[in-house]
Amino acid sequence: MSLHPSIAGVRLAVRRSLAGLDAGRTVVVACSGGADSLALLAATVFEGRKAGWRVVGATVDHGLQDGSAEHAAHVVEQMAALGADETFSATVRVEASGIGPEAAARRARYAVLEEIAERVDATALLLGHTRDDQAETVLLGLTRGSGGRSLAGMRRRYDRVVRPLLDVSRADTVTACQVEGIEFWDDPHNSDPAYTRVRVRRTVLPVLEEHLGPGVAETLARTADQLREDMDLLDDVAEAAYAALSDLPVDGLLDQAAPIRRRVLRLAALAAGAPASELFHEHVLAMDALLTDWRGQKWVDLPGHLRCRRSDGRLSITGHPAAE
Repeated sequence: MSLHPSIAGVRLAVRRSLAGLDAGRTVVVACSGGADSLALLAATVFEGRKAGWRVVGATVDHGLQDGSAEHAAHVVEQMAALGADETFSATVRVEASGIGPEAAARRARYAVLEEIAERVDATALLLGHTRDDQAETVLLGLTRGSGGRSLAGMRRRYDRVVRPLLDVSRADTVTACQVEGIEFWDDPHNSDPAYTRVRVRRTVLPVLEEHLGPGVAETLARTADQLREDMDLLDDVAEAAYAALSDLPVDGLLDQAAPIRRRVLRLAALAAGAPASELFHEHVLAMDALLTDWRGQKWVDLPGHLRCRRSDGRLSITGHPAAE
């Protein structure tokens, strides 16, 4: 009997993403109990048995819904039943602190997953984002005017984080679970129209498919891949320029092309302590105006209680007293 195409597709995605990973290595699979992450875990266990990897399943309880602790315990049972060599469950406290609840939950989740990966000396931390998630991310970035980096979507890998399913549709992960008899959880938040991403998923993308034809999600994901290569190149050039211009000389900065110069300014602000989640393009443009539209401005306020000033032919980014 031939293997169902959806199961084969998920397994192939895992195999390609972890190609070259030596036997004996450990991989952590983040598992929410949804179809995407359970299909990913099942495929990783299957591929891991052939390749000799140690597969660890990890679930995170955000404590945001009634019964979340019981759900986390059930996911642990599922991960063990699917063949994970070891399982972890962690509870986190979500504090918005100026960002939305979704972003705060994501930040807390990633932090504890990294702790687990460090604890078990994992080579890779696998996340179950699919092609549909990537398409939604690109659309959200487009509507927010967030620039090329946002339109480039989620990275396939960074540090130890790997997203094997960015070429796999959500429908295939659901089908893979159904064919394998894996019961999965439908998170109520995934159908709550109060969340912008849910409205994109349930309203915007279907309308685009209806009026532009099928394949919109795949095209958006492919666009993200193409943009990401360009963005990575520009970021590499900017990092080299920042290394040479770390003292922010005005003349040296003005010699750079605007896309590189602004990236250098952003890197300088981050290095000075500006929170990445609060440093917006408007801040970078205001810093850039100290170079290109200098009219004796005193300073530019930046997040993190920082100020960027121009004096003696250089820019400087320093802290300032809250009462100043």
